[in-house]
Amino acid sequence: MNICGCLVHASVESVNNVRDGIQALDGAEVHASSDDGRLVVVVEDSGSTLASDQIMAMHQIPGVISVTLTYHHFEDLSQPVACATA
Repeated sequence: MNICGCLVHASVESVNNVRDGIQALDGAEVHASSDDGRLVVVVEDSGSTLASDQIMAMHQIPGVISVTLTYHHFEDLSQPVACATA
């Protein structure tokens, strides 16, 4: 499991197109946006695309000024989880 939180800054006049472009990416979801063009986005690996590739694709959406990685969590789900016992 690979989850990334990103802050995307878009030009104000392009924010709706940028939101639509991000939502079209498999594994990307816009959780919030502001009037000044900032969008809070969560990206995770999908069956066909890595989160890192989706972040790079966001850079190519017309109107995107910057994409900043603000959170990253990786967990190998194929490994058993150790449980503490009392």
